Parts: sequence; C-alpha cells; structure tokens
Amino acid sequence: MAGSLLNGSRMAARTITAIVGGYAATAGSVSLLARVLPIDRAEATIWAMTLSFLLYAAIILWAFHETRLLRVTGVIWGTAIGSTAGVFLLGPAL
Repeated sequence: MAGSLLNGSRMAARTITAIVGGYAATAGSVSLLARVLPIDRAEATIWAMTLSFLLYAAIILWAFHETRLLRVTGVIWGTAIGSTAGVFLLGPAL
C-alpha cells in the first residue's frame, strides 16, 4: 500500500514537471532564442515558435523516459529558471 502511494506521488510529480515545467522551459528557451538570433525580429520569432513545438514534445518524452526523477526535475526547472532569467537580463526588446 505504501509503495503504491509513493509510486503514485512520484508519477504525479513527474507528470506535473513534464507538463508545467516543460511548458515553462520551452517558453523561456524559445523566448531567449528569439532574442539572440542574429536575424530580423519577426523571422526570429517565427523560427523560435516553430521550434517550440518540437522542443516541448521532446521535453515531455524525455521526462517520462529518464528513470531518475531528481534529474528530470533539476534539468527541466533549471532550464526554465535559467532561460527566463536570461531573457530578463537582456532587458526589453527594442
């Protein structure tokens, strides 16, 4: 009983991390990418948005493939926080 409850909570944590954290990591990463690409702003935004679908799917698939939950959590939330911080450190887009 206790083992199944622990496994269920781990799966819930993995699912939340994959969906919510994956979305945050994807949004931060493609926002940062759109800001640093050395092409026209509109084109950079379109390229980043196109890439976001592939990146989000890859993050979710990896989150359920990786066996270590701590690694999944660290990589996904670390990417989300780091890329979002990078966007804010760049300042407002001109």
